[in-house]
Amino acid sequence: MEGMGKIMDLSFYKGKTVFITGHTGFKGSWMCKVLTILGANVVGYALEPESDPNLFSISGIASLITSIYGDIRDSDKIKNTIKKHKPDVAIHMAAQPLVRSSYENPAYTYEVNVMGTVNFLESVRQYPVKSVINVTTDKVYQNNEWEWGYREIDRLDGHDPYSNSKSCSELVTSSYKKSFFSSMDIGVSTCRAGNVIGGGDFAKDRIVPDCVRSALSKDVIIVRNPYSIRPYQHVLEPVCAYLLLAARQYEDGSLQGSYNVGPEDKDCVATGLLVDLFCRSWGEEISWINAPHENAPHEANFLKLDCSKIKSMLGWKARWGISDAVDQTVEWSKAWLDRKDMGKLMESQVRGYLS
Repeated sequence: MEGMGKIMDLSFYKGKTVFITGHTGFKGSWMCKVLTILGANVVGYALEPESDPNLFSISGIASLITSIYGDIRDSDKIKNTIKKHKPDVAIHMAAQPLVRSSYENPAYTYEVNVMGTVNFLESVRQYPVKSVINVTTDKVYQNNEWEWGYREIDRLDGHDPYSNSKSCSELVTSSYKKSFFSSMDIGVSTCRAGNVIGGGDFAKDRIVPDCVRSALSKDVIIVRNPYSIRPYQHVLEPVCAYLLLAARQYEDGSLQGSYNVGPEDKDCVATGLLVDLFCRSWGEEISWINAPHENAPHEANFLKLDCSKIKSMLGWKARWGISDAVDQTVEWSKAWLDRKDMGKLMESQVRGYLS
């Protein structure tokens, strides 16, 4: 494919200042790790990690970046941070990211995911940043249980409060682009990534963290939706796609837009198959059972993304298939269990991916 040679040429970031919201989260921690390897000056803005364990602490990233603890709902603090550090690139990842949690606390989910986006965009509008990325989700689309992937032009209308709040975040970004950024030299894009897996995700109600916890305690893995099909991918796939897009639109504003980021069609698998792959990779004779929750809130059964646009416009393509993604996750988890240097292990995985 034309442009494939440029896929992971991220030398753009050496010496650049990158502002990231949500940097203490799972995906944010991997983003920080990649950027420090690339030689960027990273400024993170997020809540202090509350869970123990958490990837941000395990990875030792805090000593390598400028880390500012604050709430995404605190508009003045975000603006002052942007004003002080004058980043070249700003990537918005701060969110309440869990579907089931959004049913438990919908108001908080909307406050963080919608007004957090407004606060972020207001900050980069008042103190302009050359290249801006808003990270949303594959769940922004109205889910019709189609057997084909959703395209960027399909209707936005997430069902549950989390998905719907991210649909709103997309609309807020579109309005800001039309109302303000179109007359400014700022490239603004949204990215809709599929379900991410990888080492260091300790969230509740996510299938791979549930698998790891069960494996560590030598319990049978409980799977509530084994037949649900999702665009599972390793976390480094979307993280590097965001960075590629931010770098390219910095140099060519015509590339800004909305982009899906997901695996190849063959790697969009049922959750049961994902767990099979995990069990095979982990070994030690672990197993799983199908145990759906009674009166469980609605979750989509079938979800795929059409990633033709990012492949065509940026020459991007997923590097690791689903088996590779699971193996990398298991490698990380077992290394953590063995108390190895996780910062070095993450660097090894990042360099392996980029090479």
